[in-house]
Amino acid sequence: MFDFKEVFTASMILFAVIDIIGATPIVISIREKIGKIESEKATLVAMIIMIGFLFLGEEILNLIGIDINSFAVAGAIVIFFIALEMVLGVTIFQGEEPETASIVPIAFPIIAGAGTLTTLLSLRAEFELVNVILAIMINSLFVYIILKSSNKIERLLGKNGIGIIRRVFGIILLSISVKLFSTNISLIV
Repeated sequence: MFDFKEVFTASMILFAVIDIIGATPIVISIREKIGKIESEKATLVAMIIMIGFLFLGEEILNLIGIDINSFAVAGAIVIFFIALEMVLGVTIFQGEEPETASIVPIAFPIIAGAGTLTTLLSLRAEFELVNVILAIMINSLFVYIILKSSNKIERLLGKNGIGIIRRVFGIILLSISVKLFSTNISLIV
């Protein structure tokens, strides 16, 4: 059932995890290397990946014998490390250098990466499915807007502004990971 509070909370969590503002420097760098980013294509593919994983992720987990609460705890730990990266400005997860266009690495793994997919299943454990889907759609809209206007954002915020926003969302994400962990660990112990 639709619940505005759930949609808002799930949207904020996804916004922090996707961290499209924090990824703006990466997007700008990729755009400089390949010439242009197809914002519509990247956004649509990322949204399809997220919604697909939202529906199939749990079945995949069931197939290998993992319950959603255990996955949510594991996801909380992954989110915790992503938040540490954002707050401390360090790189824990190593990725490959971007060589191709908008789908790889923009749609996956920058937008719909491991942290986002893990978060989606964690959100599904806490919120109604319709509210999580709406949160995905809202975030896809934000992603599209940010991708489309990455040049303007870069000029407006500068490197320091983007760094501050990244750290603020990192602290929010850190709090979210603690809440996800504490909520789900009690259900599996």
